[in-house]
Amino acid sequence: MATATTSTGRATPAAADGAPAPRRRSSRPDKAAWFFLGPFLALFGFAFVLPIGYAVYQSMLKVERHGPLGLGEPTVGFAGLENYSLALQQTDFVDSFGRVLLFGIVQVPVMLVLALTLALLLDQVSDRWAGLLRASYFLPYGIPGVIATILWGFLYVPGISPITGALGGAAPEFLGYDNVLWSIANIVVWEFAGYNMLIIVAQLKSIPQELYEAARIDGAGPWQTALRIKIPLVRPALVLTCVFSIIGTMQLFAEPLVLRVLSPAITSNFTPNLSAYNDAFANANVYLAAAKAVILAVVACALSFGFLSLVTRKERSRR
Repeated sequence: MATATTSTGRATPAAADGAPAPRRRSSRPDKAAWFFLGPFLALFGFAFVLPIGYAVYQSMLKVERHGPLGLGEPTVGFAGLENYSLALQQTDFVDSFGRVLLFGIVQVPVMLVLALTLALLLDQVSDRWAGLLRASYFLPYGIPGVIATILWGFLYVPGISPITGALGGAAPEFLGYDNVLWSIANIVVWEFAGYNMLIIVAQLKSIPQELYEAARIDGAGPWQTALRIKIPLVRPALVLTCVFSIIGTMQLFAEPLVLRVLSPAITSNFTPNLSAYNDAFANANVYLAAAKAVILAVVACALSFGFLSLVTRKERSRR
């Protein structure tokens, strides 16, 4: 093959007519790409990387007291992993992870099945009613979580709730020790089922109509079309919503915080987020709270990436 020598002295392949072949484009982003990426990277570093780094830094500090009986001027010193060890030694904090994991194991599948069912039903109705029904299902997500919890709190309190009044003596104790976790799960499902439904609906709209026509020609009914075509093709949306739900489960905070004034079953360590909040604002120990926040972030990342790796492994095995 003919070669041509560049100005750098390197030989490059030449075309048959003697003209040098076009150079390969570098995989590194050029200056124009960095110009467009710059604002995003700056915002990402300021709003995401910097707070995480500062939280990790704070988690390795502690307040040191000096003088007789520790009444001297307090100073901030290096604690290393002492705050992490102290957090993991707190039984209530460790138990809170088990509580939210049980919450997620039950609540996440229920919410995703409900969101998928609503999305499939919306895909079947005519365009005339689809917009109204979509807005109705999505409306609970537009209500702030605190307001939604207050509304449901009134529906849970005996003597005020029309639900308990209608059921009479058969009404369960919604805010009792055995039921309060599932009462919170009901609020979360009510809030976010419509949001997850929209993600699945968007995936359904991207399915080519030719597949439906081919299935109809082959004699497939609505149930077979949903099971054989729609559900397999919306699997990426289901995975995405499941990851969002796992992260949201680990961050459970507003609902138990609001219901805490109505239910003695909700303690200051009911969830990991509530435990960190209590240390920071009730006990004035921001360094221990930072350690708990970092532990919570690590667990949430481990669960999310573990789920994604499991799903990816199954997809590879099928191929």
